[in-house]
Amino acid sequence: MKIRCIIVDDEPLARKGLKEYIADVNFLELAGEYDSPIKAAEALQQEQIDLMFLDIQMPRMTGIEFLRSLPQPPQVIFTTAYPDYAVESFELNVLDYLVKPISFERFMKAVLKAKNQQKNTTDYFFIKCDNKLEKIAYQDILFAEALQNYVAIHTSSRKFITYLTFKGVEDYLPTDKFVKVHKSFIVALDKIDSIEGNELLVGTNHIPISRTLKEEVMERILNNRYLKR
Repeated sequence: MKIRCIIVDDEPLARKGLKEYIADVNFLELAGEYDSPIKAAEALQQEQIDLMFLDIQMPRMTGIEFLRSLPQPPQVIFTTAYPDYAVESFELNVLDYLVKPISFERFMKAVLKAKNQQKNTTDYFFIKCDNKLEKIAYQDILFAEALQNYVAIHTSSRKFITYLTFKGVEDYLPTDKFVKVHKSFIVALDKIDSIEGNELLVGTNHIPISRTLKEEVMERILNNRYLKR
């Protein structure tokens, strides 16, 4: 499951350095970069963002002022050339405080905190569907299905169709709870009711198992839970 992040910094070189670091970390996905808090605020209203790399000293509004203005901010890592604001920033419950120039080692230490935090706290996400953001709890998902340029996420109550790539959904779903069983299907492990031949039964839905994935899929599903004589 990837952590969707944005960069908010008025310095182009600082944004460039962070972009390069983010590209080298496989659990991070850059959703956007912004040279002002005002532009970033629009993105936070329209998309699900998990992590924000936020500069402090910026024109018109500081990063601290911006963070205080957000009713439901994502996790925040401050990136600044000034160490003076460290105490004040941690009073705002930020994840970390990085002083420029930022080494890759220090960057990794900070984003690993974000990864561990996400594992411990995240139990839902948002997708854009029918021109609005819909909240989906992981525990409600039965399976995800690829539909050409769209993905259908089937839950216990309804089906959500969203303009996403199947790979993007696959990367976002926790691997300890979901398994890819076919090039077009990802299934919630605890929602599988039965297995017959090359098919899974999830509620009333028959899901095909790819021949190339079957051995791995069966191992993930059974996982020492198969009682036999």
